[in-house]
Amino acid sequence: MYILLTGATGKVGQHFLKRFLAENTTAKVRALCHNRSVDEHERVDMIKGSISDREVCRQAMQDITHVVHLATCKETPEDVMDVTVKGMFWLLEEARQSECFERFLLVGGDAAIGHFCYERKGPITEDQPHKPYPGCYALSKVLEEVMLEQYITQYDLDTCCLRAPWIMEKDDFKYSLKVGAEQFGGPSWSDLMSADDAKRCQEENLVPILCNIDGKPIQRNFVHVDDLVTAIITALTHEKAKQELFHVCMSEPVDYGYVAEYLKETQGLDHILVRSDKHSTWLDNTKAKLLLGWRPQYDAKRLMDEAWSYDRAADDQRKIWYPG
Repeated sequence: MYILLTGATGKVGQHFLKRFLAENTTAKVRALCHNRSVDEHERVDMIKGSISDREVCRQAMQDITHVVHLATCKETPEDVMDVTVKGMFWLLEEARQSECFERFLLVGGDAAIGHFCYERKGPITEDQPHKPYPGCYALSKVLEEVMLEQYITQYDLDTCCLRAPWIMEKDDFKYSLKVGAEQFGGPSWSDLMSADDAKRCQEENLVPILCNIDGKPIQRNFVHVDDLVTAIITALTHEKAKQELFHVCMSEPVDYGYVAEYLKETQGLDHILVRSDKHSTWLDNTKAKLLLGWRPQYDAKRLMDEAWSYDRAADDQRKIWYPG
C-alpha cells in the first residue's frame, strides 16, 4: 500500500499519519504539502507544490494505490476553486488512468448538507440532498462530493466519502465556548450577544449556550479526531466502503442544555443562553456502524472531560490556518 495524503500537516492529517505508520509497518505514505512540511520518517516521502498544478499532482500520484484527500480551505474565495475543484480533479484524473490505483478516500463535511443552518424534521441520513448554507466553503464541500459521484458514474472509480461535522481534539471544545479573542470556531458569540453580555461572560467566566430562535438549547454534531482517523483507516480497505458515503460523527449530537448542566456540576460554571437562527441537527451514523463496524468512542461527556482537563504545553499553541 502506498498512500498519497493531502492536508498532511493539518489536524486530521497529523493524527492519521502518526497512527497509520504505527499500525501498519509496511505501507508507505507520500505527503503532498504546500507551505508546511511533515516530519521525516523512513516510510514517508514528501512533494512540495500546489495541488492546483497538474504536473505536481501527476508526480504525487506516481505508484500510489490509495489517496486520503484532506486538503481544503474555508471562506477564501481566492483559493477555494483551485484547491477544491482543480486540485481534486487532477488527482481523480491521475487515479482513473493508473494501473495500480485502488481507492480514493475523501473526507467531506456536513457543510454540504447545511450543518445546523436549516430546520430538520428528523435524523439526517446519507440520502439527504445537498443543501449548503451561503458561502464558498459549503459550496466546495458539495462540489467535492459531486465530483466523486461522477467519477463513479463515468469511470466506475473505487471511491469512498466520509462526511464529518466539526472535528474536535485536545481542548478545542472548551475554547469553542470562550467569548472574545480566545474563542475557537464559530458562530462568533460576540455577534450573537450585546457588548454588555459579552463583557459579563468574560468577567464572570460564563459559558455561552447556543439556542434556537425560541431560546431552547440546540443539539449540534461533532466528531473527535481519533474517531475520524479510525474511520479513515477502516474505510481505506474495507470492501463495503467501495463507492459509498458515510456519516462519521458521534452517535448523538452534543445537547447544549446538557453542556450547561454538566459544566455546572463538574466545573462550577454558570451559563448564559444565547439565541441564534441555528437549528438542532442529528447526523445519523448508523450506516457506518452497520457496514464498516465502526463505533465512535467519544460522547459529549468524554469530550468535555478531556477538553477541561487538557493541559496545553507552551509549544503547543492553537493555530488557525484559515478563516472560518
